[in-house]
Amino acid sequence: MNQTEDVLLVVDLQNDFMPGGALAVARGDEVVPIANRLARLFTHVVLTQDWHPRSHISFAANHAGRKPFEYMTLPYGEQVMWPVHCVQETPGAAFHRDVDIPHARAIVRKGHHQHVDSYSAFVEADHVTPTGLTGYLRDTGVKRVWCCGLATDFCVAWSSLDARAAGFDVFVIEDATRAIDLDGSLDAAWREMQAAGVQRVRSPDLLGESSADRAEGLAAHLSTHSPN
Repeated sequence: MNQTEDVLLVVDLQNDFMPGGALAVARGDEVVPIANRLARLFTHVVLTQDWHPRSHISFAANHAGRKPFEYMTLPYGEQVMWPVHCVQETPGAAFHRDVDIPHARAIVRKGHHQHVDSYSAFVEADHVTPTGLTGYLRDTGVKRVWCCGLATDFCVAWSSLDARAAGFDVFVIEDATRAIDLDGSLDAAWREMQAAGVQRVRSPDLLGESSADRAEGLAAHLSTHSPN
């Protein structure tokens, strides 16, 4: 990987999204060792962390008569009502114990504003409020964003789409993600990402069996699959 032009964005590998968590993603724990291995390819890694106040507008418990996974129209658009999850400074909001990426340069906390959700690491769900990640990546010379984590059809997809909208080349490492798949949301997310020019890759193509294999695989992806 180019030390300045590539970043690995590791999305929301937190306890509440793991099996047994408050908003568990099926087999979400399988992503952790893959993300750890991928991170060793990159000198530049950014982690994201859902970081909600307990009074967050997206929690069904904060709306009388609402149940988790129902939809509700809010001032910024349609919102899924979620179970209470990733509340600030709780064990559920902490990273999974096996996440081992000590060289990560930044942690982007999202969803911390009470009145708007934020799936994306770049722009909150009102499509206006920035997190600051776009400017940080531009200032550090990044051109390509490689995404993995949870969940494919929500935070990974929204982050990937906003990264493309910001002008970055974007790759989603599909076997290093897992989905919620709410009412067909996974297929819809992949269609939208493909239409936006997000490229779909797999970790074996990047990791390879040797440094030569990895170099060859990365060179092939960058030369033949660049969205721009």
